[in-house]
Amino acid sequence: MFESLIDRGFQIDIHSHAQAILSVDFPDAVSELESAIGGLSIPIEEIVGSGGGESQGTQRLRRSLAELGWTKMNFTVEKRINGVAREAISHEIDHVKTFGPGVIACEIEWNNKDPFYDRDLENFKRLHADSAISVGVIITRGTSMQDELKAMVQRFATERGLNSHEAVVEFGMSRTARQNREVDRRIRVGMSYEEAWAGQFVSDKYGQATTHWAKLEDRVHRGVGNPCPLVLVGLPSSIVTFDEGLALEDIEKEADALVAEGIADAAD
Repeated sequence: MFESLIDRGFQIDIHSHAQAILSVDFPDAVSELESAIGGLSIPIEEIVGSGGGESQGTQRLRRSLAELGWTKMNFTVEKRINGVAREAISHEIDHVKTFGPGVIACEIEWNNKDPFYDRDLENFKRLHADSAISVGVIITRGTSMQDELKAMVQRFATERGLNSHEAVVEFGMSRTARQNREVDRRIRVGMSYEEAWAGQFVSDKYGQATTHWAKLEDRVHRGVGNPCPLVLVGLPSSIVTFDEGLALEDIEKEADALVAEGIADAAD
């Protein structure tokens, strides 16, 4: 199961009989997830230049899932006494699809604060307990992606000539005085500008307190979300490309186009 992703270096971790459930009742769900996730690539320019918490690559992944029918759904669970609604709990899941035997729910956590995992796993647990979903899926940055981010960003800085504060600004990236001071501090202990800048950038934007595999694995091994059947997918460093040659304005244009598409879809 998920062999095509595993062959490409994706991390796959399956819990609480999810493999048996998917293989028997949801083979189409597995195929669709493999197709959408397996087609993902992220240019290094998007990792460096994207604003907010999510790269355009993961926005494209969301788009691919939506095109396959994995759309946002708000689950509302009500408690009624003698037919009167007394309380209601709502759970919004970004990607949900109904198949013949049941429902599969999926969340993408590219670069949020790591407590978002608690929210996702607890939502899956409650929805599974209420027979609203059969399996929960979480897609996040894998170990190789997290471990190699600094080296990849440093390579980008070297290839693009980002060797001074002025070069970074000229490239189109604004930096705060605090960030520049931290880069200068690292240079004083012997780092090159590119290494110092890459280390500071990754620490600020993709640090240990953000959503990545180790943080997710720790929660699942502690039983968060149990006993909901789970599939965890870690995005590997191998999907990051260095041959796109994108400029920041290209990234911004694609982001605007993706937003416009989302607005148009909502209007439809």
